[in-house]
Amino acid sequence: MMQVIFAALLAAIMGAVFLFFGYRFFLVMLPIWGFFAGFWLGAEGVTLIFGGGFLVTVTGWVLGFVLGLIGALLSYLFYTFGVIIVAAGFGAAIGSGLMAALGFDGGFFVAIVSLVTAVMMAGLTVLFNLQKFVIIAITSIGGANALLLSVLLLFGQVSLVSLKNAGNAIAPILQNSWLWLIVWLALAVAGMAFQLRVNREYTFNRKDYSSDWG
Repeated sequence: MMQVIFAALLAAIMGAVFLFFGYRFFLVMLPIWGFFAGFWLGAEGVTLIFGGGFLVTVTGWVLGFVLGLIGALLSYLFYTFGVIIVAAGFGAAIGSGLMAALGFDGGFFVAIVSLVTAVMMAGLTVLFNLQKFVIIAITSIGGANALLLSVLLLFGQVSLVSLKNAGNAIAPILQNSWLWLIVWLALAVAGMAFQLRVNREYTFNRKDYSSDWG
């Protein structure tokens, strides 16, 4: 029980930080985001193409770590690339999530759709200078996920075992419950609105990124 409470508390704290202050923390955390975005892209790509669960094969782990390390390194060296790879990961998640909602479990077609949405999101982010809005959206959604996860853990809707074995433990809950889906959407929208308001006059730039990382 103490493990569940500790995990829920940690998820709640991280979720609140991401939900309301994610844009400000994104600069320092960009290489970390780059690693996880690259890791997710590699592991999820293997799952979509070859089937099976998330991270159930050695190939998924290896490719995930390789792409994660590349993403982290390039994110550290190049701010724009870091934003692009994170935006691509966000786009791929949208594509795969949409296909899952339509009843597609995986396969080459789903992988192609995810790749297309990843490229589109990365391209639109750069073309229309949407970095700020993409970062706010990603951190708000991530914060909403973590906050909801903390509540689900306390209510016993998600277990630590399922959390370890699933790529996204709350996805089945959101698919099967309108109540939790509404709560999740409300949290994400509230986070986006708050971050847009408090960061109205604040924007990252390449000079600040380079100087902060040395």
